[in-house]
Amino acid sequence: MHTFQPLEISETEFNPFNLIGQDWAALTTSIDGKTNAMTVSWGGVGVLWGKNVVSVYIRDSRYTKELLDAGSNFSLTFFDPSDHSKKSALKYLGVASGRSEDKIKAAGLHLHTEDDIPYIDEGITVIKCKQIAHFSLNTEELPEDIRSQWYSGANEGNNHTVYIGEITELLAR
Repeated sequence: MHTFQPLEISETEFNPFNLIGQDWAALTTSIDGKTNAMTVSWGGVGVLWGKNVVSVYIRDSRYTKELLDAGSNFSLTFFDPSDHSKKSALKYLGVASGRSEDKIKAAGLHLHTEDDIPYIDEGITVIKCKQIAHFSLNTEELPEDIRSQWYSGANEGNNHTVYIGEITELLAR
């Protein structure tokens, strides 16, 4: 199934608001023999420190955060938005915990690894990233309406960590 081809970043045309915010992505990471994937719908694509980067926001409670905090690189895999089975798989990756099961297998997906960066083989686009920074989001500096909507009640104390990855390769079918 590995029919991905490298694509130059300068050749890409996509709407990151739709791609990340509406279609979602699977963030996949692996370190010390532990691999996990989770759904991300908060993130961005741009240029930082003279590098092409992605940023993703991961809640403190997520197993993926433990792997990323250990310094692992990661990928973002995007799927055909018209493929409803992949949307179901993404929903599963977003709610199940990789601490207790192989979520990728349970979601009916397959893992492929290149250059020590894992990604989901069923995607249509993959962004491979070398992690270059991560930091905790200081929720005290956020406006009150955002704090009360996203960081109160059941999510009080369950803040986000921002991970910035330098794009090392873009793959497309």
